[in-house]
Amino acid sequence: GQQVMAMWSLVQVFVLLSLICVSSCRGSMLARSFRIDYDNDRFLRDGEPFRYVSGSFHYFRVPRGYWKDRLMKMRAAGLNAVQTYVAWNVHEEEQGKFNFAGNADLEEFLRLSMDVGLLVILRAGPYICAEWESGGFPGWLSKDPTIKLRSSDQRYLSAVHAYMDQLLPRVKPLLYENGGPVIMVQVENEYGSFPACDKKYLTYLEDLFRQHLGSNVALFTTDGAGVGYLKCGTLDSLYSTVDFGPGGNVQSAFKAMRQYQPHGPLVNSEYYTGWLDHWGSGHAHVSDDAVTKTLDEILQANASVNMYMFEGGTNFGFMNGANDGGEETKPQPTSYDYDAPLSEAGDPRSKLTAIRNVISKYYTVNMPVPPALPKFAYGTVKFSEAVYILDALKQLTPGGPVYSDYPLTMEELGQNYGFVLYRGVTHEDALPADALPADEQVVELSYLHDRATVLLHRVCHILFDFCTSIATSHSSIVYVKLVMCGVSTLTLKRNFILYRNLVSTKAY
Repeated sequence: GQQVMAMWSLVQVFVLLSLICVSSCRGSMLARSFRIDYDNDRFLRDGEPFRYVSGSFHYFRVPRGYWKDRLMKMRAAGLNAVQTYVAWNVHEEEQGKFNFAGNADLEEFLRLSMDVGLLVILRAGPYICAEWESGGFPGWLSKDPTIKLRSSDQRYLSAVHAYMDQLLPRVKPLLYENGGPVIMVQVENEYGSFPACDKKYLTYLEDLFRQHLGSNVALFTTDGAGVGYLKCGTLDSLYSTVDFGPGGNVQSAFKAMRQYQPHGPLVNSEYYTGWLDHWGSGHAHVSDDAVTKTLDEILQANASVNMYMFEGGTNFGFMNGANDGGEETKPQPTSYDYDAPLSEAGDPRSKLTAIRNVISKYYTVNMPVPPALPKFAYGTVKFSEAVYILDALKQLTPGGPVYSDYPLTMEELGQNYGFVLYRGVTHEDALPADALPADEQVVELSYLHDRATVLLHRVCHILFDFCTSIATSHSSIVYVKLVMCGVSTLTLKRNFILYRNLVSTKAY
């Protein structure tokens, strides 16, 4: 009887301790909260005043093996958060086939951020810009040329919904309130710069995000620091933030934000530490002094700030984007170094030290910055054999060509990246006889938005692209002068033969 009583007492004690543990654990989870205090113009983290000093680092621009190195350097610079985009075309390169593994393992990136002591500001898209291929949109999304992207077009929304049904459930367990590092989630991206101004679309996205992430998550938008941008990029139910760079008037920028976000913390979601590069231009550079001067003014205003970029990284494969310059499209190169505090290779620059010194005026920063990683010389690679591309078409395109009356786009061919060879017959009567001097001939390419090489009889090679000086625009048709080729006027207009996938289309 005594043994039974003793065992019963142990059981009661065990049950009591278990209940205490469960209660304590639940209490700890309930204590984790991140919210916007509109009455006092601040963020509250676990009930305490908080602001973030963050830096942008895109997981898809740096190989997975280097993620932790970059994050530790950011933490050592005095940052308490990291901001990243989520690139749709990284996770759904083919429609309905989702990839969240390897370099696309977003969840691992978020966990690593938490492990090194960084909170996360997640810019979930679906459009991200980021000077990334098609702003993150997968190529198959444009297979139907009539689809209206970034709008309430049901075809577009259906694709967005299917993607978000895969992405957002992966994010929810990693929200701050659920024990993870994600404190805020951005809806769309600088939508005020897009001409559609479709508020129904933004509302649809907000409802979709809250359906998956819950009602407590802090959802926000980012737009340029001007009323013209904020007018179409914001919703009353989403927290409005702005972006601006060094040399800007801090008070004026935040004054514009206050017109659409009268209460809550001041936030610069993209404070530019450098700038992007374009093909044909020199490497961008923004001085350390310019960056730190305006950063100090932002912090003096008690604003939260994210530095874009803190680590730029690389546009692997064909993933570099382009900017619409009006009459001229300006593509980015493979490098996305951005003149950031961490170089493309992840090495700390003097800019990192200068930023760290500014942050040290407001917070204790005593973690040593990890050194640059070792570099290796791989020697010279010599090529001893070559093949002419026209002689290898059967090997490069084993499925054979596609026949079409008119040239098809890559998306219409079901190809996202790589090259397409267009072959067509010539027509000598496409232009009036006096349209050009006798020694100049023309190839007509309608709506060229890419780089192209023209081959005539395997001899005459003309290289041009959408921003070349030898191409001129006339009635939305690009005419390229072929001088001394010894042929009559050409228009590649009908009876096209297309050879697809001439190179590997893998991005990584």
